[in-house]
Amino acid sequence: MLIASGLRKELAGNLLFDGVSFKVERRDRVALSGPNGAGKTTLLRMLAGQTEVHGGELAFEKGARVALHDQRPPLERDLTLRDYVLAGAADLVAAEGELRRLEQAMAGGAHDSGTLNAYAAAQARLEHAGGYAWREHASSVVRGLGFVDDDLDRPLRTFSGGELTRASLARALGGAPDLLLLDEPTNHLDVESLEWLEKELETLDAAVILVAHDRWFLEAVTNAVLELSGGRSIYFPGSWHTWRLEKAARALDAQKEVARVQADIERLNRFVERFRAKKDKAKQAQAKLTQIGRLQKERAAAAGEVERLTAKRRTLGFEFLKPARSGRTVVEAEELRVEVPGRVLLSGATFATERGEHIALVGPNGSGKTTLLETLLGRRPPAGGTVRLGHGVEAAYFSQHEVELDERGSVLQCTQAATGLSRPEAQSLLGRFLFSGWGEHEKQVAVLSGGERRRLALALTVASGANFLVLDEPTNHLDLESREALEAALEAFPGTLLLVSHDRALLDAIAERTLAVEDGTLRSYDGGWADYIRRRDELAASPPQSEPKAKPRKAATPAKPKGPSELERIEVQIAAREHEVAELESKLADDWSDVDTLAAHRRAREELKSLLGRWEELFEKAQA
Repeated sequence: MLIASGLRKELAGNLLFDGVSFKVERRDRVALSGPNGAGKTTLLRMLAGQTEVHGGELAFEKGARVALHDQRPPLERDLTLRDYVLAGAADLVAAEGELRRLEQAMAGGAHDSGTLNAYAAAQARLEHAGGYAWREHASSVVRGLGFVDDDLDRPLRTFSGGELTRASLARALGGAPDLLLLDEPTNHLDVESLEWLEKELETLDAAVILVAHDRWFLEAVTNAVLELSGGRSIYFPGSWHTWRLEKAARALDAQKEVARVQADIERLNRFVERFRAKKDKAKQAQAKLTQIGRLQKERAAAAGEVERLTAKRRTLGFEFLKPARSGRTVVEAEELRVEVPGRVLLSGATFATERGEHIALVGPNGSGKTTLLETLLGRRPPAGGTVRLGHGVEAAYFSQHEVELDERGSVLQCTQAATGLSRPEAQSLLGRFLFSGWGEHEKQVAVLSGGERRRLALALTVASGANFLVLDEPTNHLDLESREALEAALEAFPGTLLLVSHDRALLDAIAERTLAVEDGTLRSYDGGWADYIRRRDELAASPPQSEPKAKPRKAATPAKPKGPSELERIEVQIAAREHEVAELESKLADDWSDVDTLAAHRRAREELKSLLGRWEELFEKAQA
C-alpha cells in the first residue's frame, strides 16, 4: 500500500525527524509509537497529504484511497452527521452519480466506446471500495460507534466534543479506505465501542497505521510497530509487547557494545602511549591512533543508540503515602437504588468492600458508574436502600468531570492548602506531576487548562493519605508511560481501591474483583478484566438464567481434614494443576494477548497455590 523512503520534516526551521523509512502492506496494522513531540501526528498528516514533505519520497499503490482520523474537530458544523460521514467517501458518491448518468445515456442509445469505457471505469472505482454495499457498511460503522438513527439528521453543531470525535472516526472508517490513519481513535469510546472497533479493524481489508495509548487495544489490533524517537525511526514486525521486550534487549546489547568498544579504545591507548616515542613502533602507533578514531565513532553511535532506546520520557511520578488502617468493612450497600431525573440507573444493588480490596467498576457509558460513586461517597443521596462507609475510612475521590480545586490562588498555594505539605515538599510533588519551576508553581489555578487541572488533581489525590481511593477515569490525558507508572503505584497501594476506567490493561492488572453494572443492577465477578469478559462471554453463550446480585462476601469455612486419603487426592490434583499451568504458559509464550488463556492461567495458578497450602496443612496433621 505504501513505501516511505527517507522522510524528512522540519517545523519552524527545526528538524523534527529525518531518514524515516518503512513499508506498509494491505492487512498490516502498524502501531506508531514515540514520545510526545516526536512527530507522530505530523507523520500521519504527511501520509494523508495534509502537510508538506521536506525530504524523501512517498509511493502509494495506484488508486489507493487514504483516510485520516485525528483529534481536530470538524469544521463543517452545519452539516448533518449523515452528510459529514458520506463526505468521507465523496469519490464513491460521485462514482454512483456518474454510473446513473451513464446508464440513462446508454438507455437512450449511447453505446459509443467513450461512454462504455467511462461506465467501466466508474464501475471499477466503486467495486474497488466494495460496490454499492459501502453505504450499508458506513451505516453499520455509525451504529457501532454509539450513534442512533435519530442522530443522522442532526447538525454537527448540536453534538458534544466527544461525539464529534466519534463522528470523525465514523467518517474515516465508513469511506472504505485502502490506507486508514488513526490518531488516538480510542478517545471518547466506552468499552463496548472499543471492542466493536477492535473487531472492525480486524476484518477491515486495508492497511492501518494508528497512534494510541490504550495498551489492550494496541495488543489486540496491531502486528507491527514504527517508533519515532530522537528524530529517527525503528520499524519492528511483531506485536506490541514483543517490541517492548525486543527494545529492552536491544538497549542491553547496545550498552554491552559501548563497554566493549570502550575497552578496545583503552587497550589501544595504552599501546600508543607506550610505543609512540619508539621509531620502530611509530607506524604501528599511528595505525592504532587511526583505529582509535574509528572506534570512538563506533562508541558514539552505540551510545546514541543506548540513549535513544532508554531515553526517559517525562512521566508522572506516583508514590502514594501509606494510609491509616480502616475498619474491615470499607463501604457497604443494601438494596441501593440510584436515580437521575427521569431515569432509574440502579436498583437492588447490594455489596460490601473489605479493607485492602482493589475493585474495578465497569459498565457502558451512561449506566450510572459515576453517579454510583458519588452516592457511595455521600455526595448525592440514594433514591432507596442504604449505603455507609466503615469505621476509620478516609476517602479521596478523583472525578472524571470538573475537578474540585481551590481557584483562589496559585498551583503551589492550592497544593499546600490541600495537603498540608511544606513548601519544598509541595514543590517536589508538583515536579513529579510535570509542574516544574517557579513559573509553573506560581501559575493561577483559575487559568489552568483541562489537562493541567487533571494533573494537579491527581497530585493532590496521591498526597492525600486516604485509605480509600475512588478513581473515575484517572488515565484520561495520560501517555502510555504515565499509565504504566500509575498502574505500578496502584498495584502497590495497601489501602482500598475502587476504580472506573476504560483502560482495560489497567483494570486487568489492578482488580481482584469486578463489579459490573448490568441490566440495571450490580453483579460481582472474581478477578480482573480478562476474567470478567471470559465469564461474560460464557453467560452470553449459555441459556438465559438469573444471575445473583453482588452480595457481601463471607469467608468460606475450611473443610475438616479427612486423613491420608484426602492427602493423596490433593497430590493428584496438584500434579494436574502443575501440568495445566505449564501448558498455559507455553500458549502464552506464543500469544500473550489471548485473554481467555490469561484468565485460565491466573485461575490455575490460584488453584495450585490453594492446593499446595491445603497439602501442607494435611501433611503436618498427618505427621502429628
